[in-house]
Amino acid sequence: MVGFSWLANLIPNEALARTGSANEWIELTGFIKITPDNQIKIFSPNPEFGTNVITSLPMMVAEELEVDWKKVIIEQGDYDTPRFRNQFTGGSQGMRMAWKPLRTAGATARQLLLQAAANEWNVSVTDLKASNGVVYHKGSNKSLTYGELATAASKLPAPEKVVLKKNSEFSLIGTPQKNVEGKKIVSGKSLFTLDYKQEGMLIAMAIRPPAFGLKLKSFDAAEALKMPGIKNVFDIQVYKDGYVRAGFDTRTFNNLVVVVGNTTWEVMNARKKVNVEWEPIESYKETVAAWGGKKEEMIPAGLESTDSHIKQMYEMQKKQGRVLRKDGDPETAFAKAKKVLERTYSAPFLSHNPMEPISCFAHITEEKAFFVAPIQIPEMMKQSITTNLDIPANKIEMKLARMGGGFGRKAYGHYIIEAGHISKKMKAPVKLIFTREDDMNNGIYRPSYMVTYRAAIDEKNNVTAIHIKGGGIPEGAIHENRFPAGAFENYLAEGWEIPSNITIGAFRAPGSNFIASAEQSFLDELAETIGKDPIDYRIELLKKAKANPVGKNNDYDADRYIGVLELVKEKSNWVKTNNKNARRGVAAYFCHNSYAAHVIDVSMKNGQPVVEKVVSALDCGFVVNPEGAKNMVEGAVVDGIGNALYGGMRFEKGVPMQKNFHQYRIIRLREAPKKIDIHFVQNNIDPTGLGEPPFPPVFAALANALYKATGKRFYNQPFINGLAKS
Repeated sequence: MVGFSWLANLIPNEALARTGSANEWIELTGFIKITPDNQIKIFSPNPEFGTNVITSLPMMVAEELEVDWKKVIIEQGDYDTPRFRNQFTGGSQGMRMAWKPLRTAGATARQLLLQAAANEWNVSVTDLKASNGVVYHKGSNKSLTYGELATAASKLPAPEKVVLKKNSEFSLIGTPQKNVEGKKIVSGKSLFTLDYKQEGMLIAMAIRPPAFGLKLKSFDAAEALKMPGIKNVFDIQVYKDGYVRAGFDTRTFNNLVVVVGNTTWEVMNARKKVNVEWEPIESYKETVAAWGGKKEEMIPAGLESTDSHIKQMYEMQKKQGRVLRKDGDPETAFAKAKKVLERTYSAPFLSHNPMEPISCFAHITEEKAFFVAPIQIPEMMKQSITTNLDIPANKIEMKLARMGGGFGRKAYGHYIIEAGHISKKMKAPVKLIFTREDDMNNGIYRPSYMVTYRAAIDEKNNVTAIHIKGGGIPEGAIHENRFPAGAFENYLAEGWEIPSNITIGAFRAPGSNFIASAEQSFLDELAETIGKDPIDYRIELLKKAKANPVGKNNDYDADRYIGVLELVKEKSNWVKTNNKNARRGVAAYFCHNSYAAHVIDVSMKNGQPVVEKVVSALDCGFVVNPEGAKNMVEGAVVDGIGNALYGGMRFEKGVPMQKNFHQYRIIRLREAPKKIDIHFVQNNIDPTGLGEPPFPPVFAALANALYKATGKRFYNQPFINGLAKS
C-alpha cells in the first residue's frame, strides 16, 4: 500500500468545473469542494475508528489551503480509491503516509486559486496572498473569495510543483483541535453502521459453530421459520473453494447458517430455534497472498484447549528454534558465564472487544453492490468482493461508516462478504448484525505467546550475551532486529510457531504488545541483578548501540530511543518521587516508526493495585494535532493497563470460555489511572505514527511497578492471576 501514489488525485475534475447556483460544489484536487458562496469542504480519506484522523488529516489540507479552520466543513470520504488512494487506517500509518500528499493537495488548490485570481486581474501570482479563504492583491484593495474563484481555478492545469510551508510557518498544524465529530457523537447523530437504515431493509444474524475445530454438517429450520417476522433461514459459504486469500481475508468459519427477518429481536429469538448439527473439521491448507508473496497456512483438525496449548509451548521452548538472528558467539559466552539470568514470559489469546460489535449493510442489485461497513482498509476488500460475490470492481460502492473502535478487528472484512451473500440470496437490502457474544466468540484474536530471555553475566558483573527464544499459537512475536539487538556482541534470537484452528489477526501493535512486555520486564530485572538503575541501564545500552552497533539490521534510532527515556526520567522526577506510598516502574519501546516510554506509579489497597499516576514520553515526529495525540496516548495507557491486568481468552475443547463482559474482564472506570501526564519530544521529523506505539510498553511498566509494590515479578499475563496468588 505504500506504493500507492496519493498525488494522482491532484488533477482537477473538469466535469465538476461549472458555474452554478450558490450551493453547487466545485471540486479542487479531489479532497476539496467549494461553493460559489464560499463554503469550503475538506474530505477525510481514511476510515475513522477513534484515532481522530477525521480531524488531523483535514488539518494538513487546511493548513496549506489557507482557510479558516472554524468555518471549514469536514466530511468523511467514502470508498473511492481512484480519488483518495490510501484509504487505510491501521499500522499507525495514517499521518505518516498522508503528511506530504495531503499538504500538497492543499497547496495545489491554493496555487490554482491564486492563478485564477492572477488571470482575473492580469497580475503576477507573486503579487497575491491567500488567507482565510480569500485571495488579496497586495498592491490594491482587490480581493476575491475562494468561492468566486473556484470555477475558474478548477479549469486550470495543476501546477507541476508547489512549495510547501516550513514547519515554522504553520498556523494550524501543531495546535490542539477538538474532534470535529465530537458533538455528533455525544448527541447521538447517525454515524455508525448500526444507525444506517433503508426502506425494505431486513435484519440478518448468523449461527456459527460453538467450538473452533467444528464445521456445519446439517440444520433444521422448521421451527424458526414458523416464528413471527422470519423471512428465511439458509446456509452460505463465505469464500469459494480454492480461493487464495489476501492478507485481511481472515475469517473464522467458512460455512454459516443465516437467519433473516424483519427485526433484530425476531431474528435473535428465531436463531435459538434452529437445530444445527456440527462435525469435526479435517486438517487443511490455505494459500495466502500478502505483502508481495504467497504462503501456505496449515489449519489443523482437533478441539484445542488452553491447558494443552501451554504444555505445547513449554515443549517447544525445550527444542532448538529457527534461528532468526545471530551475532558473535553466544554459545561460548553462556558456557563461560559466571551466572545466567533466565526468565520465561507468557500471554493468552486476547479478544479485541471494540465498543461497537460488527455490523454491515449490503444491497446487491444488477446496477451495483452497495455496502455500509465499519472497515479499516476498504481497498483490501475489493478482491474478496469481486471474486466471492462475482461482482465487477466498477460496481462496488461503499459508504465508510464511523467505527466504534477497531484495534485491528475491523481490518478483516469477512462480514462484508457475508452480508453480500445474504443480500444476493434475499434480493433485498440487508443489515448483518453480530451480538457481543458473536464478536467475542468467533475470533479474530491476538495470538497466545511465550518467550524466554537469557542473559550471560561474567565475573565482573558484565552482561556478555543475550538469548531470546519464543513463539506463539499460531505465530510468534519476536522482532529480532529491535533493541536490545545491536547492543550486545553476542546475541541469539530463535523462533517457532504452533499451528492452530483458532483464528488470529492484528491486535493493536501486533506482536509488539507482547514482546515489549517480556523484553522490558527482563531488562528491568537484569538491571537490578547487575546493580544498575533501570533507566540509566537502558540509556547505557542504547549509547553503546549507537557508538559501536553490532550487526547491520538494527531497525531503531538510538538517539530517538534515548530521547524518550531522558524525557520521561525528567518529567516523572524519576530520582525522587513525591508520592511516598506509590512504587514505580518504567518501560520504553520502539514500534511502528515511533518511540514511547512510560513511568507508572502503583500503590496497593486491599491486595489490589491502584494506578496513581502515569507519565508518558513520546517521539512520533511532528505532532499534527496535540489534542488528538494526547487522547491516543491516554487511550493506549488505559487499554494497556486493562489488558495487562485482566485480559485473556481461555478455550476448552475448542469452546471459548468467555462469552461476554461478565466473564471477559476489562478495566473499569474506577481502575483507570488517577492521572496521566503526557509529553512529546519536540522535533521537526515528519510524523511517524502514534495509534499503536504507546501501547506495548505499558504492560512492562506496569509489571515493573507491581514488582516494586509487591516484591513479586510478573511473568504471565494477565497479571491479576499473579496478584491473586500473592
